[in-house]
Amino acid sequence: MAMKKKPVTGMKDILPREMAIRDYAIGLIKDTYKTFGFTSVETPAVEHIENLTSNQGGENEKLIFKVLKRGDKLSSAVEKIGADGDASILTDSGLRYDLTLPLSRYYSNNANDLPSPFKALQMGNVWRADRPQRGRYRQFMQCDIDILGEQSIIAEIELILATTTLLGKLDFKNFTIRINDRRILKAMAAYSGYAEEEYDTVFIILDKMDKIGLDGVKEELLKEGYPEESVDKFLGVVSSDDIRKIQAEVGDFLDAEVSENLETIISGVESAKAADFKVQFDPTLVRGMSYYTGPIFEISMDEYGGSVGGGGRYDEMIGKFTGQATPAVGFSIGFERIIMLLLESDFQVPGSGSKKAYLIEKNMPADKLQKILEMAKEERDAGTIVNIAIMKKNKKFQKEKMQEEGYTDFVEFFSDKEF
Repeated sequence: MAMKKKPVTGMKDILPREMAIRDYAIGLIKDTYKTFGFTSVETPAVEHIENLTSNQGGENEKLIFKVLKRGDKLSSAVEKIGADGDASILTDSGLRYDLTLPLSRYYSNNANDLPSPFKALQMGNVWRADRPQRGRYRQFMQCDIDILGEQSIIAEIELILATTTLLGKLDFKNFTIRINDRRILKAMAAYSGYAEEEYDTVFIILDKMDKIGLDGVKEELLKEGYPEESVDKFLGVVSSDDIRKIQAEVGDFLDAEVSENLETIISGVESAKAADFKVQFDPTLVRGMSYYTGPIFEISMDEYGGSVGGGGRYDEMIGKFTGQATPAVGFSIGFERIIMLLLESDFQVPGSGSKKAYLIEKNMPADKLQKILEMAKEERDAGTIVNIAIMKKNKKFQKEKMQEEGYTDFVEFFSDKEF
C-alpha cells in the first residue's frame, strides 16, 4: 500500500513562513502575560475519559478523540462487548478538547504547592473531531490564561487587560470585548417564565443571534413549543444593551450586585486599557460551555468578522474534583485564527535581524570551504542570520524561495574565484 503524503484530515503541516510568525507570537504571548504575573504550566495531552465526559464541556464532549485500552485490558473489554453491547468500555482516556478541564484537574491535584491566587498560562494543542473548514482544524493550539482562587472581579479585569494588551502588541485595533454574565441570562429567562431545566435549550438558540437574527431566534424558540408570551418577553429584555434597564425590568430575579460588578469591570478595563478597543455589554452573549457561572466575555474582531477568543468565570468546576468550591476565571485567545489573520495581512516579524544567504558552488575545495565557514561565523557572531546552501541549477527559483523566507542579501561563492 502506498504511503500517504497528505496529513490526516483536519490536521495540517506548518510551513516556515507561518512557523516564524507562530514562534514570534508564542514568545510575545509569554513575555506579555509574564508582566501581568502569569506563570507557565503544562498538562498532559491525554485525560481520563471520566473527566472528559463529565458534562462540563458542552457540545465538545461529542467531539472527543477517544483512546482505546491497551493489552489485556482491551482484550477483556472486547469480550465483554459481546455480552452487553456497550462499546464505551473499550476506552479509558481521550485527547483533551480544551485546556480548562485539564487545568482544573491540575490545580486540584497540586493546589498545596501553588500560590493563591494562582495565575496560570497554558499553551498547547487540543483535539476535536469537528468538521474541518477554513481556519478550523481537528488539532489546534489553544492559549489560556486563568486566575484560580480569586473571588473578586479584579480577576476578570486583569484577564481582559492582559489579553487586550497582547492583541495590541500584535497590531490588532478596533476590536470589541463583548461581556455578559450567566446570572443575567438566567435572570432574564426566569423573568420571562422559563423553567430552569429549559435554560440550556433557550440559551443555545439565543447564541445563534449573530447568524439568524432576532426573527430567527423567535422562530426557533416557538418551534421548541415555548409560549409566544414568554418568547416575546424574553426577546424584549435581551434586546436592551443597558445593564441598569435590564436590572430594573427583571427586578428580584437578579441580584443588583451582579450588574454593578459588570459595570465596574467595564469601567475598570476602559480606564486602564493599553490598546485600541471597546468594551460592550451584550445580553445575547452566551458562550457555549455549560461550566460558566458568572461574567463571560468574547473578542469580536470588527475589521475581520467573527470571534477570536473568549472566556469567563467557572467557580464550580474545580469543586467537582475536590468537593470544595474554588473561584476560577479564564480567558482563551483563538491562537490559530489570530495566526491566520496575521498571515493574511502579510505580517512581518519585527526585529528578526538581517538574513543573508551564502550560495556555494558544488564541489568547493576544502580550503575555500573552511574560509567560507569562518566568514559565516563572524557574521553570525555580529547578529546576522546566515544560511549556507549549495547553489542549485535553477538559482533564480532557489533565491525566490529564500526571499519568501526573508533573505534579502545573497553572496555567491565559486571555486575558480577569489573571495
